[in-house]
Amino acid sequence: MPLNLVGQFLIAMPSQLGDAFERTVVYVCEHNASGALGIVVNRSSDVTISDVLTKLAVVDDMSIQYVAHANETVLVGGPVQTERGFVLHSPFHQYAATIQITDNLGLTSSRDILEDVARGEGPEHMLLALGYAGWGAGQLEDELALNAWLNVTADEHVLFETLPRERYNQAMRLLGFDEAMLSDQAGHA
Repeated sequence: MPLNLVGQFLIAMPSQLGDAFERTVVYVCEHNASGALGIVVNRSSDVTISDVLTKLAVVDDMSIQYVAHANETVLVGGPVQTERGFVLHSPFHQYAATIQITDNLGLTSSRDILEDVARGEGPEHMLLALGYAGWGAGQLEDELALNAWLNVTADEHVLFETLPRERYNQAMRLLGFDEAMLSDQAGHA
């Protein structure tokens, strides 16, 4: 049976220094024979959800400040299509362009979810990211074989109730250890 990492956190190994994924946690939204798509969930930008709603003119500026999630930062979701927005949300609701990840989680890339957010009718929990992380067929499996990533079943508390800067350490804790315990070098007696 092929490996399926949907609903998992990919945690960059500490040995991934100086690359685009150094100290990242990626939530895997799609994984199949064609490749994988995920959202980096621990890299904040200097843009807020309110800024995005204003720029897209989904509602007038005065009401945005009272919208749930308005002051949350937009995430840098990955190096692919960095101008495109993706909303990871719970509970699941079908919008014009939504991938159902689990019974409770969806990933939406259409404007209608932002319109719901602006009207105060959006999802209870959400992360808005610009860009995504993508892998071609077999590429993620190859990276896993090279020990570039650890993986663990994702936790919605870590996703939605933990500050982005704390998600790396919290995801590591889901594995039962912290990053100081890891090394990319084999030990010798």
